[in-house]
Amino acid sequence: MATLIVVGSQWGDEGKGKIVDLLAQEAQIVVRFQGGSNAGHTVITKRGTYVFHLVPSGILYRGKLCMLGNGVVIDPAGLIQELDHLIERGVKIGRNLIISPRAHLIMPYHKALDAVSEEAKGSRRIGTTGRGIGPAYADKMARVGIRIGDLLQPDVFRQKVEENLVAMNRHLHHVYQADRFSAEKICHEYLGYADRLRPYVADVSALLDRAIAQGRHILFEGAQGTHLDIDFGTYPYVTSSNATAGGACTGTGVGPTKIDGVIGVTKAYTTRVGEGPFPTELTDEMGEALKTRGQEFGATTGRQRRCGWLDSVLLRYAVRVNGLTSLAVTKLDVLDGQSELKICTGYRHRGKLYKEMPADLTVLRECTPVYERLPGWSMPTTGITGYKQLPMQAKRYLARIEELAACPISMISTGSRREDVIVLHHPLTGGRMRSLKRHSA
Repeated sequence: MATLIVVGSQWGDEGKGKIVDLLAQEAQIVVRFQGGSNAGHTVITKRGTYVFHLVPSGILYRGKLCMLGNGVVIDPAGLIQELDHLIERGVKIGRNLIISPRAHLIMPYHKALDAVSEEAKGSRRIGTTGRGIGPAYADKMARVGIRIGDLLQPDVFRQKVEENLVAMNRHLHHVYQADRFSAEKICHEYLGYADRLRPYVADVSALLDRAIAQGRHILFEGAQGTHLDIDFGTYPYVTSSNATAGGACTGTGVGPTKIDGVIGVTKAYTTRVGEGPFPTELTDEMGEALKTRGQEFGATTGRQRRCGWLDSVLLRYAVRVNGLTSLAVTKLDVLDGQSELKICTGYRHRGKLYKEMPADLTVLRECTPVYERLPGWSMPTTGITGYKQLPMQAKRYLARIEELAACPISMISTGSRREDVIVLHHPLTGGRMRSLKRHSA
C-alpha cells in the first residue's frame, strides 16, 4: 500500500504515536491531518522519550518528509517551542517539514474563550484542554478564521485581527466579564512568528498529489480517536475536528480514491480522558490496576485516563465508519497476570439489546455492558516480538477481538519501547492479510 491512514479506534490515547513511528520506517512522507496541540504522541527510543503535540513523529527519521495539513489548527508559539525542543535534542529540522498555508491559527482570544466558556458550563463541562482548539475551529466554520497564509502577509493579518476583535472583545467582556485583547499586542507577537515559520510553508495538497503519482509511501497521521470525532463521536463530548479516516482527505487535500488502506489503533482494553459516557469503565481495583500498569496519564495534559474492559461495540463501529483494513492492538502486556478478562459484546438498555453503537447519548450513558469472559494468562508478554511466543490464552483473546471487530489484526504492541512489537502483516509493505486463526495453526 502506498498511502495509509492511521486513526484511533477508541477515545484517543491508543498508542498511535508508536504505531506511526514504526510505520514511518517504511514511509517517505508522514502527514498530520487534523487536531491541534491538544493531542499528544509519545515515542520511546534508545535516544530517549519524545512527546509530540503538532509535529509528526516521523521527524525522528532522517530522509522523511513531515507535513502539517490544512485540517490542523496551529498555535504558532507552541509549534515553535516544540521545534526548538526537538532541535535542542539533536533532531534535524529544515526542509523535512512543510506546513500548509491553509492551516488555521489558534489566536490568544481562542484560548481565553475556551477557558471561560468551559468554566461557565459547570457540571455540563465537556472536558476540553483549554488550548483554544474548539474556538479556532468554530471561527474556521464561521469564515472568520485566520490562516498561516494570512500570517505571512502583515497587512492582511492585521486587518483580520482588528475585524475579529470587534466582536470577540464584546463577547468576552459582556458575556464572561473577561479582559479585552489588544490588536496591536497580538500583531506584534504573531508577526514575530511569521519569519520563523515562513520557510516551512508550501502547498501540501499539491506536493502530496505529486508524491502519490510517483508511488511514494505516505502515512496520514490522525490525532484523538474515532469516538471523539465531531460527527461520529459521543457528541458533545468530542473534539472539534474529524478524527475519523475521512478527515485525512479533507485535512490534506487528497481525494478518497487515492487512499489504499486504513489501520485503526486500539488498546487491548479501553481508556477515555475527560467527560462523557464510557460503558465499560471500571471504578474498582481492576480499573486502578489498569491505570497503574498502563501508566494511563495524558501525554499532553497529564490528566488521568479512565480505564475499562475492551468494548467490541465501540471497535466494530470504528471499523465501519473508518473503513478499517486492519487493526493494531497496543498494550497487550498490561493485561498480564489477570486470571480472567472481559470483552463487551453488546449493551442492554431498558430491556433492549444493542449490538451497534447507539447515536442517542442518553442510551449510551444509561446502558449496561454485556460481557463475554475469557481466561487470562500468567506468563509475561512484555517485549515479545514473535506471535508464536505468546501464551495460548493471549492468542485466543486477540483472535476473539479480531472476530468481534470483523477486522484482521496486523500489529500487536507488547511494551512501550519501539522494538516491542509483533508484526503479523506490514500495513505499508506487506502482502496478503491472514487471520489470527491461521497464524495460530
